[in-house]
Amino acid sequence: MPRLLSVFVLSLVLIGRVSAEEPKPPEGFKSLFNGKDLTGWKPFGEKEEVWGAENGILFCEKNGGGWLLSEEEFGDFEIRFEFRFLKEGGNSGLGLRVPRMGNASTAGMEIQLIDDENWEKVHKFKLKDYQHTGSVYDVKPSVKQANKPIGEWNSMRAVCKGSKVTIEMNGEKINDANLDDFKEAKGKIHPGILRDKGCVGFQSYNFRVEFRNVFIK
Repeated sequence: MPRLLSVFVLSLVLIGRVSAEEPKPPEGFKSLFNGKDLTGWKPFGEKEEVWGAENGILFCEKNGGGWLLSEEEFGDFEIRFEFRFLKEGGNSGLGLRVPRMGNASTAGMEIQLIDDENWEKVHKFKLKDYQHTGSVYDVKPSVKQANKPIGEWNSMRAVCKGSKVTIEMNGEKINDANLDDFKEAKGKIHPGILRDKGCVGFQSYNFRVEFRNVFIK
């Protein structure tokens, strides 16, 4: 192969790798995941090794990994990302305003990510209303489910502005919560809803779950 053509082909390959590993954030956003390693993230769990990154995908291989939290903290923000389960009955979570110590689901806020459609078939029990995808866990249930089939990518958008938390999934609004409405009933067991700042992160619960295109502003 002529040298000039070889250089051109190599350039295309390298460009393809960069674009696959480092997707360009939407205007006004920055990327929280570089597509190749866990720079900017810290695992908190017994099996930290279950977290990894490859080919533009951040993943949790199995249970026992606790949470993967951002090193940076955020107050009012919008986070966008994609996730998918590769096995029926999968479960995970999105952490919002999470502190570095304590149970992320209570000391912070957990937005549930779960295989709503197949959960009962696989695990033989029904989900409670606040356990469905998009719910502020044990605080404010989502109003609908909008999951795509297993193996397909779901897009999620979460906005925290003061006490307001809005969750969209695959273009549909599935939760719109005012945390002030739950201070009296849930504030003691979920002090995380009273926080105004913290990390964002993802949960290890059971089966492999994958994430990509993690952007925040």
